[in-house]
Amino acid sequence: MAYSFKIRYPCTIIPTKSLSLTSLSISYQPLQPKVYKTRILAIASSSSNPETGKIASSTPTKEAQPLTKQSAYNVKFKTMGGCKLGISRYPDFEYNAEGGFGSGSGSGNDDPNGEVVWVSFDVGKLYIPSVTSGTTRFLGLPLPPFLRIDIVPEILEGSIYKETGKVDLAFKAKFWFSIGTIYKAPPLLVTTNLTSEGAEGEIRKGRGKRMDKNGECELVGVARVDPINDILMDTFLSLPTECLALLNASITFE
Repeated sequence: MAYSFKIRYPCTIIPTKSLSLTSLSISYQPLQPKVYKTRILAIASSSSNPETGKIASSTPTKEAQPLTKQSAYNVKFKTMGGCKLGISRYPDFEYNAEGGFGSGSGSGNDDPNGEVVWVSFDVGKLYIPSVTSGTTRFLGLPLPPFLRIDIVPEILEGSIYKETGKVDLAFKAKFWFSIGTIYKAPPLLVTTNLTSEGAEGEIRKGRGKRMDKNGECELVGVARVDPINDILMDTFLSLPTECLALLNASITFE
C-alpha cells in the first residue's frame, strides 16, 4: 500500500523553545584582607620581669635633688673697739667694746644658694663691756667716773650667711644705769635686730657692714625705748624715744 504525504496550506507553525546554552557568568573579586584596628600602648624603655610578669617602666623622671647636708658648729663671738651708742637726740657716745666675748652653737644647711647658719649664743656666758669712763666718751670727753651702765644680754640669736657675710641677730638686753651707790634706775629694756645691713627708725638710723673673710663685721640696730616709770630717767632721756647701737664684732666658726 502506498502512502502519500502532502503539506496543506495554510499550515500552522507551532513554535518550539529552542534550548540555548546559557552562559554562566562568574564574577571574581579578590579577597580583601581583614583590617584589625589595634590600640598600641607605648612604654618608654620598658622591661618585663620574668618572675612577676609585670612590666617595669623606666620612663625618665625628674632628676632627684641632692639631700641637704647639715653641719654643726661652735660659734665664737667677740666685740671690738670703734663702736657707737646713741639715745634720743643726743650726740652719739664713742664706745670701746673691746674684750667682750661669747660662745654658742650653730647648725648650717648647704644648698645652691650658699650656707646659712642658725646660731644661738649662751647668754649666761655672753659678756659685753659696761658703759663707763674707761670705755665710753661723750663729746670727746670720758664719762664721769661715777656713771655706769651695765649691759645684761637676754637673747642673741639669728642667721649668718657664710657665703655673703650677711648677719641678722635678734638682740634683747637690759641696760642698768647707776650713779655710784646712791642711785640705780630700773633697767631700760632694749629689743632690736643687729644686722649687717641697714636699720632705720623715726629719728635714728645706721648701716652695718657684712662679714669679711676674717669674720669681722659691723652690726647696727635701732630700738624703741619705753618709759620705766622713773622721773629722773624718763625726763633726762625724753622717754619714750629711740636708741642706736653700732657694734664692731668678730664671728668665727669652729
